[in-house]
Amino acid sequence: MKTAVMGAVLAVLAMGGVAGWAGGAVPAAEEFTVKDVAPFLYCSLPCKGPFTSMQQNIELLFYSMTSQSLAPLGPMLGVYYNDPETTKAENLKWEIGFPVSETNVLEPLVLKQWTFTTVVEALHIGPYETSSAKYAEIMAWIEANGYSVAGPIMEKYLSDPNSTRPEDLKTEIWVPVTKTEGRGRP
Repeated sequence: MKTAVMGAVLAVLAMGGVAGWAGGAVPAAEEFTVKDVAPFLYCSLPCKGPFTSMQQNIELLFYSMTSQSLAPLGPMLGVYYNDPETTKAENLKWEIGFPVSETNVLEPLVLKQWTFTTVVEALHIGPYETSSAKYAEIMAWIEANGYSVAGPIMEKYLSDPNSTRPEDLKTEIWVPVTKTEGRGRP
């Protein structure tokens, strides 16, 4: 399970785990929404390695955005390209960033576009460290409903952990999907 306590200009954030992506009981449909989302620009700080470097990377992200006069258009986000349960920590690929409108982004930041337009959306409420249970539910629901994962997972951090109790923290999770023909519920 990934767990890290992170500090930055706006908030100290911690990331939830993604252990147990498959299996388990299929949760009720109302917990998850398949939705179409418009592509959007975001600036990110590409990261590789263990999540224990999260705090220093968030500090670098905020410093870089401030020095480049980049204004966030929404909550901080994390994009995760592999599963920490099956990938060695030194090989984990992830990024942190913010939606932006500016296109003049300089190193160490990278301007990217989120292009996955169909996602399963879920809301995790609680400490970041306990999100692994939500991931297991999402993955079980995706499989049971005839979808396949089609891209990296995005988390949007909707709460400020400096002013929100851990049990009340809200993290929106997006899992890009495609419909798998002939599978799942009718």
